[in-house]
Amino acid sequence: MATVLLVRHGRTTANASGMLAGRLAGVRLDEVGLSQVEAAAARIAAVPLAALVTSPQERCRQTAKAISLAQTARPKAVTERGIAECDYGEWQGRPLRELAKEKLWSTVQRHPSAAAFPGGESMVAMWHRAVDAVRRHDAAVEAAHGPGAVWVAVSHGDIIKSILADALGMHLDLFQRINVDPASISVVQYTPDRPYVLATNTHAGDLSWLSRPAAKAARRKGAAVGGGSGPATDDS
Repeated sequence: MATVLLVRHGRTTANASGMLAGRLAGVRLDEVGLSQVEAAAARIAAVPLAALVTSPQERCRQTAKAISLAQTARPKAVTERGIAECDYGEWQGRPLRELAKEKLWSTVQRHPSAAAFPGGESMVAMWHRAVDAVRRHDAAVEAAHGPGAVWVAVSHGDIIKSILADALGMHLDLFQRINVDPASISVVQYTPDRPYVLATNTHAGDLSWLSRPAAKAARRKGAAVGGGSGPATDDS
């Protein structure tokens, strides 16, 4: 299938103050966050995008706009509720230092598959709807643009961690082992056999190899014994 770049939104006023924003309105990127997403967009600019999908939260739409503006074709961002922020219910808008004292906090950290937020959703429900949305869009992108297509999904920390956990074959109870920073880029390539996690939580580095002819034509038939030769270069 196609290749998806999972981009977390840049730092927000809520991140900087230690508040769990959730789905609260009016949470925007701060100055640091704006700088972060410009840098991420510049990295992605080397790769022509077949599609740009974003969470409906404003901070993600701001991030998606920066990515679009850096692209020659200026793709229009499509909103996907399946990758919206987790519905933290009564937890949203509260300081993290206060939430850490709640009994549920330990469950979220150690057994997230058993966690359900009061007045919100369970982490299992979040996981399933996010994975379903990304796999659905990935199949649609490949059907429309071919197996070499690359697209972007702009979302949130817990959402991207859950998608990576699925791609890595991890139980949700292990997903807290994954780190996803603001404006980081993770790369997943889906195939009929299995997903391949090509990168996680990256902040710098060349992504142009994703758009090189050899890479675009490649179709994984299985994991290379011994690790393979890596991404194709312009000289290969």
